[in-house]
Amino acid sequence: MKLQTEIPLTPEENQIDYSSKILLLGSCFSENIGAKFDYFKFQNIQNPFGIIFNVVSLEKLVMRAIENNLFSEEDIFHHNGIWKCFETHSELNSLSKDEYLKSLNAALQNLRSAVLNSTHIIITLGTSWVYKYVGDSSSNINPDSDAVATHQIVANCHKLPQKNFKKELLSVEETTGSIQNILNKISEVNPKAIALFTVSPVRHIKDGFVENTISKAHLISAIHQSLSSRMESRSFYFPSFEIMMDELRDYRFYAEDMLHPNKTAIEIIWQKFSKVWISSETQSLQKEIAAIQSGLLHKPFNAESEEHLQFLEKLNNKVATLQKRLPHIQF
Repeated sequence: MKLQTEIPLTPEENQIDYSSKILLLGSCFSENIGAKFDYFKFQNIQNPFGIIFNVVSLEKLVMRAIENNLFSEEDIFHHNGIWKCFETHSELNSLSKDEYLKSLNAALQNLRSAVLNSTHIIITLGTSWVYKYVGDSSSNINPDSDAVATHQIVANCHKLPQKNFKKELLSVEETTGSIQNILNKISEVNPKAIALFTVSPVRHIKDGFVENTISKAHLISAIHQSLSSRMESRSFYFPSFEIMMDELRDYRFYAEDMLHPNKTAIEIIWQKFSKVWISSETQSLQKEIAAIQSGLLHKPFNAESEEHLQFLEKLNNKVATLQKRLPHIQF
């Protein structure tokens, strides 16, 4: 007796192995999968500008990186003693203007290099809801900046008062346009890259239950419209949203907030992703790396015991042997 529906998945060509270079962009779910790539020591770069939920903001950053359009004073603003940028996540914010611009442009070069050199670019879209900055005289932000131009879609509201923003739902057509712009721009500079889209299974209940469903539906429709309109077969969709909604529809697969997938769900989705996109030839290496990772987490009762010192020596030998085969791996 089958106790759940199961989405059929088949392995794709051009799979990920230890020579692959992976770029992950988008919502927080991309970081869940990125953490798995980190654990198993695949070469990957995750969200140089922090978590970005909407496709328009992702498009802006990809375009800026490819065109090498550096950040300047006109792109940032000062608010409550902190330098911020509407194009990026708040985790990059800084007290120093010079340090902030330096870090923004370092992240830009990191993203540019990743776009130009990645074999696989994984983009996870989180929501179709966006916020447009409409301005307010009481905002206490630097007004002499292009960064605060009104009616621009922002990647992050940076805790400015809600009255400074207008909330809108991107249409399927608008979302499709941004996705196609991203794909076209990437294919111009890195035509061999595999572009892999997925929709985050994280529910944005603050938008409302019905509104969240509409948002996800717009994303799914736009992705499939974009991919079906392309002649080449280097753009794909992975159904992480559908796996969470249809296969893992029990709340035992959710974190305490009942919105985010828990560790078990992430592991299941990772295993299914691996079946489709990660070469089976990497499995033995993944087991070796997992054994080393487990060893590194081991906490001895007596760190000076002969037994533990022998354990460390064997562990270091395993690391050295692995690094001879794959020099880029660091523990």
